[in-house]
Amino acid sequence: VQLQASGGGLVQAGGSLRLSCAASVNIFSFNSMSWFRQAPGKQREMVATIQRTGNINYADSAKGRFTISRDNAENTLYLQMNSLKAEDTAVYLCNAVRPYAMGAYWGQGTQVTVSS
Repeated sequence: VQLQASGGGLVQAGGSLRLSCAASVNIFSFNSMSWFRQAPGKQREMVATIQRTGNINYADSAKGRFTISRDNAENTLYLQMNSLKAEDTAVYLCNAVRPYAMGAYWGQGTQVTVSS
């Protein structure tokens, strides 16, 4: 299984980016899919999660600015990021949790850099 993240880049504060995570399998087979991020010197943190049921959770830092969504037909997870701040600068990684406690898959990450 491969998770291919894309869409990162350099953007000014206040700008927007849309991240994509294309899976090589049917994403509906996963219990959940998430976006995480990791900034230099900091721990990896969850940004947003969408369950198979459609339930969504956001980190407090993402609420009101980021939107997670998925396209089951395209087997792709998205993260729309608006009103970006310098503190959003990080490598963003997609994650997919397998059912029956079989573990998870990680994508390779895409760099987001927000200039202030």
